[in-house]
Amino acid sequence: MYESFLIAGFGGQGIMFSGKLLAYAGLKEGKKVTYFPSYGAEMRGGTANCTVIISNSLISSPVVSSPLNAIIMSQPSMEKFFFRIARKGKVVINTSLVKSRFKRDDLDIIEIPANEIAEKIGDIRIANMVALGALMGKLGILSLEALTHSLKEVISRDKMDLFSLNEQALREGDKFVREVS
Repeated sequence: MYESFLIAGFGGQGIMFSGKLLAYAGLKEGKKVTYFPSYGAEMRGGTANCTVIISNSLISSPVVSSPLNAIIMSQPSMEKFFFRIARKGKVVINTSLVKSRFKRDDLDIIEIPANEIAEKIGDIRIANMVALGALMGKLGILSLEALTHSLKEVISRDKMDLFSLNEQALREGDKFVREVS
């Protein structure tokens, strides 16, 4: 197994947190992992993206030019990264913020109103977890248990009050994708 991921959006949307959580969960399940963050000029509000590779065998390079899977959380990220996704890839698009979408028949596209789902749960800051839960639900390569157990290692102490909301958001994203599939 070799899966590469791109997670992209605005700074402040939890893009790096999502990638870090994905990497930790991969490690928890005994996989080889790379995590490569990339920030834009500004932190909050600027562009942010990261790549993660999860594999059963050694990973020769952390560089991912055409990811197999992606989470696109903002319109600028859609415009910048959508056409880089590998053929037959899977992409989660946050329809709450991505209004102009492109067509590609060679991708499995999962459209999810991540912000709206996060607001219903109780905090818009967990939209990233809704999207991650949806992608993992679609792929089935990491268990929700590995993701939720990894939350304890990744979430900072000052955000620990969001632990249960993050866990619920992962589950709601997974549930959403299973219901539309």
